[in-house]
Amino acid sequence: MSFLKGRILYTEDDLDCREMVLFTLRQSGYEVTCVDSGTEALSLAKTEPFDLFLVDNWMPGLAGPELTAHIREFNQTTPILFYSGAAFEDDKQTALAAGAQGYLVKPIGIERLVQEVERLIKRSV
Repeated sequence: MSFLKGRILYTEDDLDCREMVLFTLRQSGYEVTCVDSGTEALSLAKTEPFDLFLVDNWMPGLAGPELTAHIREFNQTTPILFYSGAAFEDDKQTALAAGAQGYLVKPIGIERLVQEVERLIKRSV
């Protein structure tokens, strides 16, 4: 029997990236729910408990910073980590100002992503 480290809602519209991260996080002991739009993520965030929101910056419909701001209207405690190809400092600052606790730029070693997920979840408990 394995120990569940936490529940993650992962919002990513790129299928290849989503599959790689999903596999890695599940192998690392997390339950991961994946969606490909910010609108769908917001709906789940309102109705299900998660230990971390993992968010892409650029998505169709509701972009990452908008999603983050909406989540913060009803949930101020669950950590939000951006994992995005948007590498400009303005992108990072916009995400943090919206309420995110971390911002990693793709491509980054998958081990680094897992470490940051673990750090943010442990810090929020």
